[in-house]
Amino acid sequence: MDFPEKNSSFRKDPDPRRLGREFAMQYLFQFDMNEDFDIKNLEYFWNQLDESGVYPQNRVFRKSKEFAEKLIKGAIEKKKETDETIAKYATKWKIDRMAIVDRNILRIAVYEMLFCPEIPPVVSINEAVEIAKSFGGEESSSFVNGILNAIKNTLTRPAREAVSKTGQQTS
Repeated sequence: MDFPEKNSSFRKDPDPRRLGREFAMQYLFQFDMNEDFDIKNLEYFWNQLDESGVYPQNRVFRKSKEFAEKLIKGAIEKKKETDETIAKYATKWKIDRMAIVDRNILRIAVYEMLFCPEIPPVVSINEAVEIAKSFGGEESSSFVNGILNAIKNTLTRPAREAVSKTGQQTS
């Protein structure tokens, strides 16, 4: 997958977490496309980005990379659980028939919603929808939003608040 400058939030919105989510989606796209591609290829992925010259090696990039690696490793480790959750709420859609970009955006967001209590679910949804607008097809953002909202409505934690590691809501 190319790293298109026009789609990246880096140029217009250098938020490290948004860029990290974009990197994670790009990596998972490659992971999904190539059976031989595994987590060991993560260094190769970063080298590709370095060679592209699109992303300067600065603090934003380092924070983005750190966040992306957390999402990549978590999404791969929890793939079975996230895919089962997506399949449950993607009525009339088999996960392997979804567009690869949409499927991996969903995997990242569902991983965040289920396993990253420090990230409010509405943030995960909003970020996924925005990334779908940039990288997905014409209907991707609506598709992603519908599935993620259905999942959000079943969560037992607050949608708009993060939860600390001790289980306490944070404001």
